[in-house]
Amino acid sequence: MHLEFAALLLAAWLAPLSPSPASAIQPAPVLVSAAISLTDALLEIEKAYTAVGGGPLRFNFAGSNVLARQIANGAPADVFISADLVQMEYVEHAGAIAPGSSSYLLGNSLAVVTARGGSSIRSARDLAQPSVKRIAIGDPAAVPAGFYAKHYLERAGLWAVLQPKLLSLSNVRAALAAVESGGADAAIVYHSDAASSKRSVLAFVVPEGEAPPIIYPVAIVTASKHRAGAEKFLAFLRGREAGRIFERFKFRHYLVTG
Repeated sequence: MHLEFAALLLAAWLAPLSPSPASAIQPAPVLVSAAISLTDALLEIEKAYTAVGGGPLRFNFAGSNVLARQIANGAPADVFISADLVQMEYVEHAGAIAPGSSSYLLGNSLAVVTARGGSSIRSARDLAQPSVKRIAIGDPAAVPAGFYAKHYLERAGLWAVLQPKLLSLSNVRAALAAVESGGADAAIVYHSDAASSKRSVLAFVVPEGEAPPIIYPVAIVTASKHRAGAEKFLAFLRGREAGRIFERFKFRHYLVTG
C-alpha cells in the first residue's frame, strides 16, 4: 500500500511536467506574400484552411511590384501570389522562385466603380463627361491594376483625353478607397475589389477583350523555410473549396483539382 501510494504521489507530481496538447509547439506560420486585391478572398480562405487543420498562415498584402522587390531582395516569404505575370517573372529572373512551382491560379476583370449617388456611368466614354472630375487608378508605371487600366483606356482611345482627371495611386485598394472616401468620382479597379466594396457602386465590368488578360500566378519562394507547409497551402489554393471562395469574390479559378 505504501509503495502504491508513493507511486501515485510521484505520478501526480510529474504530471504537470508532461506537455499537454494545448502547450505543444505549434508549427510556424506559412508566410504568404499576396497582391493586395486578394485580401478579402484570402482571409476567407484562411478560415477554411485552418478549419480543416491546414496550419497557421501569415499574410503580407501589398502591391505586386512591392512584394516582388521584397522577395527578390531576400525578404522572408514562403508563397508569392502576384496580380500579373510581369512581377512573377521579375522574381523568377532573380532566382527567388522554386523551379517548377509557378503556375496560373486566378483570372480577374477590370471594373469601374463610382461613389454612391455619383454620376451615371455605363461605359468608358462616360468617364469623359464633365461631372466626372477625378478618376482613381493604380500607378500605371508601378502596379498591375494601373497597367491594365492604362491599356484599357488606350484601347478605348481615352487615355490622352482623361489624363487631366487621373489620380495615380500606390495600389488598387488605394484607388478604391479614393472613391469610397469621396476623393474621386470614379475608379478603375478589379471586379473582385468592386464586389467586396460596401461604400461604392459598380458602374460596369469591362467586357473581355477590351482590356489585357488579367492573370494571377502563384509560386513557392526558393528561400522558403517551410516548404512542406507552403506546398500544402498551395495544394489547398488549387482545390475546389478555395475555388468556390475565389469565385464568390469574382475571381476565375484556373486550377480546380480534387
